[in-house]
Amino acid sequence: MENNYTNLTILYVDDDDVIRNNAVEYLVHEVKEVFSAKNGLEALEVYEAKKPDIIITDIKMPKLNGLEMAKHIRKKDKQIPIIVVTAFIDTSYLLQAVELQLIKYIIKPIRSKTLKDALNLVLEHLNTNSTLSLGENIFYDKLNKTLLVHNTFVKLTNKELQLLDLLAKYHHRVVTYDEIANTIWYDDVMSKDALRALIRTLRIKIQKEFLENVSGFGYRLKVK
Repeated sequence: MENNYTNLTILYVDDDDVIRNNAVEYLVHEVKEVFSAKNGLEALEVYEAKKPDIIITDIKMPKLNGLEMAKHIRKKDKQIPIIVVTAFIDTSYLLQAVELQLIKYIIKPIRSKTLKDALNLVLEHLNTNSTLSLGENIFYDKLNKTLLVHNTFVKLTNKELQLLDLLAKYHHRVVTYDEIANTIWYDDVMSKDALRALIRTLRIKIQKEFLENVSGFGYRLKVK
């Protein structure tokens, strides 16, 4: 399969420094950006701050193991592909992996081919659900980050693209004001006027009725 991972970001979680660093060293050459964490609690913080496209996590870790971390994430995000890594096969782990709708179960030792095969599987999974239909002849391609309206690609500013991508990624729920602020204004303070202006220009480009405000909470992308 052709490498189309370059637009994707990955969170790699493992308490073993050598394994984690080796995996990150390989992945940085395959994807857009790699974030790392050494336990489940740290991983949850990185997940909230960075909103990665894929999570690869060890199971046995201090503070919070990989499956417990996945349970926390699945409460709010049913779609993000999660791959679990472990040193041995355990039936109870396998059952939990199925319940959590995890993409793959990798047995250590991890090799570059193992990671590449896992990325191919995730890419296949994403491609089957990568294009959102917002209305008649209005589509957003999450993988390639493009908006198509009536057969014409619509140019988006960086912030417009970040917002649309965030809303598309979590289209099954409302995206909170805090999530928007942390994603788009992560190095600054989000003002109400700045957010309103951004929403206004994006609504013009995708048509107003597809971007819904939930008063006091956030915004939701209405997908057909």
